Amino acid sequence: MLRKLLLVGVFAGSTASIPVIYQTNPEAFHGFYESVFVKQETVKKQPAMKRMAAAKTDQESLPGRKVRLSADARGHFTGDFKLNGRRVEALVDTGATLVAINASMAKRIGIDLTPADFKYEVDTANGKARAASAMIDNLQIGRIYIESVQALVLDDKALDGTLIGMSFLKRLDKFEVADGALVLTQ
Repeated sequence: MLRKLLLVGVFAGSTASIPVIYQTNPEAFHGFYESVFVKQETVKKQPAMKRMAAAKTDQESLPGRKVRLSADARGHFTGDFKLNGRRVEALVDTGATLVAINASMAKRIGIDLTPADFKYEVDTANGKARAASAMIDNLQIGRIYIESVQALVLDDKALDGTLIGMSFLKRLDKFEVADGALVLTQ
């Protein structure tokens, strides 16, 4: 009887602490929730080769407004960013002058563009492409939050992911690579 009472007490205490944990660090809570409940389903549906190609880096919120991104197997730094409140996995690219998104992502985060807006020609790693200038209202990773970030919108064929370039990085207090990780500090 005492064992059952003790188990009920532990369970009740654990469930009562969930709101407190969420309020103190919502990013960690969501990360834990997704790692336990969401990503397992995704992994089961993907073939093994796609799972290896989709392997992402570890992201860790540090005290204050700091985030640590571990390098992936190819030495790239990717993280879960929020663009205008929408969660986006993005690659940090110090060689990109601006944050670069494709037209589908622009639409997803609430940036409305017309064909006439694509009036710039830019050189990308994939060659020349048409681009539009845009402003992202807010860009966030962990507790780092920057408003009014200049971005470049490319056609979906020219860019299949999101690049976090210098228009975001230069507004941080610092960013540095050490011990195989990129640390962003605001």
